[in-house]
Amino acid sequence: MTDPTGADQRFLGTHRLHKTDEFSSVFAFRRALRGRFYMLHYRPNGLDTARLGVVVAKKLAKRANVRNLVKRIARETFRRQRISIPPCDLILRLHAPVAKATRAELNLDVQQLLSRLPRP
Repeated sequence: MTDPTGADQRFLGTHRLHKTDEFSSVFAFRRALRGRFYMLHYRPNGLDTARLGVVVAKKLAKRANVRNLVKRIARETFRRQRISIPPCDLILRLHAPVAKATRAELNLDVQQLLSRLPRP
């Protein structure tokens, strides 16, 4: 899938964090930005693209369909903005209950966090 400018907007396996070690290294780097619902942990990765991992605790989103929605919104927003994000390993972690949140509020929170990432 490409946008009108010809940029690739697919969300491939190379754009994801898969292994426990990858997640641990981002958390160990101890850099994070806090939004209203999400917390964005980041670490420069030395690759040519950003990679994303999403963590949603059952404590904050009890129902599986809500957890899946929260993750889907995070991945979709990342997919659309990936080409403008600096090459970092990112973990979007839910840190506030989302029972009363709308999809638009969750979308906006992720967009604002990604725009606040430090640029090299």
